[in-house]
Amino acid sequence: MKPLDEWMRSRIRMLTWKRWKKVKTRFINLKKLGLDEERAWMWANTRKGYWRTANSPILLRTLSNDRLKRAGYLNFYDYYLQVTV
Repeated sequence: MKPLDEWMRSRIRMLTWKRWKKVKTRFINLKKLGLDEERAWMWANTRKGYWRTANSPILLRTLSNDRLKRAGYLNFYDYYLQVTV
């Protein structure tokens, strides 16, 4: 169940990155999430694919598990533990 949960959070990060389609949008949102201008600009202009960027240290830090939970995304592993125990 834990690998499925990790995959799902990566998928959410990937879809968020994909939704920020333009470089300008990515730059603005990365700055809002706490990155400095230089790193935000560097990662906003990345040519890596969506899936690879979703698993990058930048998105793992800015779109952390805690931030996803606060945004309303369910942590499946925690839910599974609550239901089965």
